[in-house]
Amino acid sequence: MVNVNPKRCVFFISAFVSVAASIFCVVTSTFGQDALPLSKWSESSSRKAGTRQTLKIGNSTYGFCWIPAGEFDMGSSESEISRGDDETLHHVKLTKGFWMLETEVTQALYWEIMESAPSRFKETKDIHDLPVERVSWFEAMKFCEKLTERLPDGVKASLPTEAQWEYACRAGTKTPFSFGSDLNGNRANCDGNSPYGTFKAGKYLGRTTPVKSYGANPWGLYDTHGNVSEWCLDYHVWAVVDPQGSDDGSYRVCRGGSWFSCARYCRSAFRLKFVPSYRGDLLGFRVILSCD
Repeated sequence: MVNVNPKRCVFFISAFVSVAASIFCVVTSTFGQDALPLSKWSESSSRKAGTRQTLKIGNSTYGFCWIPAGEFDMGSSESEISRGDDETLHHVKLTKGFWMLETEVTQALYWEIMESAPSRFKETKDIHDLPVERVSWFEAMKFCEKLTERLPDGVKASLPTEAQWEYACRAGTKTPFSFGSDLNGNRANCDGNSPYGTFKAGKYLGRTTPVKSYGANPWGLYDTHGNVSEWCLDYHVWAVVDPQGSDDGSYRVCRGGSWFSCARYCRSAFRLKFVPSYRGDLLGFRVILSCD
C-alpha cells in the first residue's frame, strides 16, 4: 500500500489550478474582446467625421475612423475627364454612420484572423504593414465573419457597400480625387507613367507600399486611391437611399485603383468589377464596423 501525504496532494492540486488559470488568462487576453464598450461604437449625431478610435486585435492596435450619416453626389459629372459610362451622377443618402478601418487590411491583420498569407508581395525585416492581396471576395467576407466573432457583442464587421466606400473616400470632396484633380504617383501608389490631370509623368513602383505611405483624406482614411483595389459588398445598382446593391449579380465591385493602375482608374468615381472568386495581386479590401 502506498502512503500519500495529504499536504503534498493539496500543494500539487493548488499548483495545477494556478497553472490552468494562467493558461486560461493567456488565451482570453489573446482572443478576448479587448475593446471599447459598445456605447463607444454606437451611432452618434454629435460625433465629428474622422473621429478616430482604436481596437486591439491580437497584439496589435488598429484605427477606425467615424463616417457619419449624410448625403452626397455619387459618380462623376459629364465634364470629368476620362469618366466611365457607368459613373452616372446621382444623389445618395446614407441614413446611418459607420466606422471604417483607416487603412486597407494589412497582411498582419489578415494573418491574425485567417492564419493565412496569400499575398504576392511579402513583408521583410525592412518592409512592414503591406496590404494583403490575392484575396477573393468570398475570403474577404469570411474574414469579416471571423472578425465579428472577436468584437464586442452588437458590433459587426463587413465590407462597405459601394456607396459607403465612395462616400468615405470623397470625405466631402467633389474633385476626381479626395486631394484634388491630378495624380501622377506623387500622392498615391499608382502607375505614374500614365498621369491624370497633368502632363508630368511620375513614379511607377511596380508593387504595393506599406499602408500610410501617403497622406490621409479629410476623414483620416489612407490609400483610398491606389495601392490595392478594394472589394465592396455589392455591384452596380443605383439606389439612392442606403444602396445595398444586387444580391444575384455575377460580379462584385472593386474601388480605388491599385499600384498597377493608370491614375484615371484611381479616381473616387471609378468602378471596377471581378467575379467574386478572383484573386489578384492588385486586389485587397478594408472593413467597416457598425452596431446592430
